[in-house]
Amino acid sequence: MRIVVVGDAGLDVVARHEGPLVHGGDTRARVGLTGGGAGANTALWLRAAGADPVLLARVGDDPGGRLLRTELEAAGVTCAFAVDADAATCCVVVLVDPDGQRTMLPDRGANKRFGPADVAAVGPAALEGADHLHLSGYVLLDPSSRPAGLAALEAARTAGVPTSVDPQAAALITDPGRFLADVRGVDLLLPNAAELAALTGSGDPVAAHELLGHVGAVAVTTGLDGAAWVDGEGMRTVPAQPVPCVDSTGAGDAFNAGLLTARLRGEPIPDCLTAGVRLGAQVVSQVGAQPVPGSLPA
Repeated sequence: MRIVVVGDAGLDVVARHEGPLVHGGDTRARVGLTGGGAGANTALWLRAAGADPVLLARVGDDPGGRLLRTELEAAGVTCAFAVDADAATCCVVVLVDPDGQRTMLPDRGANKRFGPADVAAVGPAALEGADHLHLSGYVLLDPSSRPAGLAALEAARTAGVPTSVDPQAAALITDPGRFLADVRGVDLLLPNAAELAALTGSGDPVAAHELLGHVGAVAVTTGLDGAAWVDGEGMRTVPAQPVPCVDSTGAGDAFNAGLLTARLRGEPIPDCLTAGVRLGAQVVSQVGAQPVPGSLPA
């Protein structure tokens, strides 16, 4: 399964603080540096699920960008990167509280300058023989990179490649009408409950029926309540898998990867949801948004 992912690649500085943040003071924490970015996270979890991922992104001409390429390619991800000589590679500070919930301080860096020319340069070759294209909503929700996201979706439609979009960030969906216009015709939308509420006014998966005039189907993640699939045939749900929540970063990216690979294998919808929930549970039970070293297939 060749799956093209369009989205951010960057570095995550993960700080697990032991108590409430002390404004203007010190809070003890365990700090680590890992690979990140929603696009890179999804590509690596796709690889973990057995797919052949290609990642379209923009990185800086700097040590961070070179490190990301080396690690992604070593893990089996094909990197179709545009290299920016004037902007640094994306970096995100991730604050993880004792309950495993994360607060993110993103600097999209070179990803903000991802443009239609980047898609035109690498898109046709990447889409050749592709079974699916998945777009991270961060690309659409930043005005500077939005044209590139639209170009990627259009290129997939022209090539006859099915598409999916993860809205990614409820707080950034400030114009739901425009976002829904941008994703019109997409085969699958992958919001969490908060993103569904930003688009429809309700986080109840039943509200996803309102989106079917825009997209072919909706898969909603609802945290401890599991996940739901909504399409013209109705709604199907699966429960969550109970695991200790160490770090919730990347849970949606892993869910997307599990669901998409199962879907492309032709598995029944409940099994696709379960595959997504399984990978989502795996990532929240560890520190960091990407598979741990040694967990990817050879």
